[in-house]
Amino acid sequence: MKFTKMHGAGNDYVYVNCFEEQLPQDIPALARAVSDRHTGIGGDGLILICPSEQGDARMRMFNADGSESEMCGNGIRCVAKYVFDHDIARKEELKIETGAGVLTLQVFAEDGLANRVRVNMGKPILNGPDIPTTLEGAPPLKAPLEVGGKTLEVTCVSMGNPHCITFVDEVTDEWVHGIGPQIEVHPAFPNRVNAEFIQIVSRSEMIMRVWERGSGETQACGTGACASAVAAVLNGLTDRTVLCHLPGGDLTLEWAETGEVYMTGPATEVFHGEWTS
Repeated sequence: MKFTKMHGAGNDYVYVNCFEEQLPQDIPALARAVSDRHTGIGGDGLILICPSEQGDARMRMFNADGSESEMCGNGIRCVAKYVFDHDIARKEELKIETGAGVLTLQVFAEDGLANRVRVNMGKPILNGPDIPTTLEGAPPLKAPLEVGGKTLEVTCVSMGNPHCITFVDEVTDEWVHGIGPQIEVHPAFPNRVNAEFIQIVSRSEMIMRVWERGSGETQACGTGACASAVAAVLNGLTDRTVLCHLPGGDLTLEWAETGEVYMTGPATEVFHGEWTS
């Protein structure tokens, strides 16, 4: 099975072109095997680039633990780069089908290759049961959440997958690795949840780290950054356009007055190989 290793702001996945490659029946097992950073290729998960009747391609995304997720903001930028660079659909505007619907992406190319991608991530889902969470509110805003002997004030948003955002004075390992895993499996989130920790720098800038469900801490999370930007606006902490600093790089986020969230960031191809296991 031929594969391509790619990353968006350090959020790295193993990508397989399912227009050409045959996959084993047990895709979750494949995801776990290829994601292992010691015995596999190494990555935050597996992303399949498949034919689609609704768009130029379909993205299926599997976390490192083999669980399938609805969306990946950094991953979909890399899918767009692959689709553009490898002539599946060489168009500046692409439509990619995901578990969260069909998204529109704008490709910015340099020397014939996609360099940056702007994604219309759609409108955030703010109704608690649709996120899903049992916390009250539409959205749950500054909702009390008992975790690790602390009462947190959290804001919950879905960008096709669920996010729980906590604003902190300083983003530390204690928050991400101590509290993050407990939030992921908290009973308030029936489908588990991604846990974002945000430090506000200014009205136009923030720092983010994330504990992703099924993968642990990752270098970036596009849907999480979008959800956090929405949460920051709802809490009156930032303007509607904000630069988000993540361990793997920067993303520019805009929650437009029309309701859609736009994310712009890099997409990088690292290497190709062949998986023989």
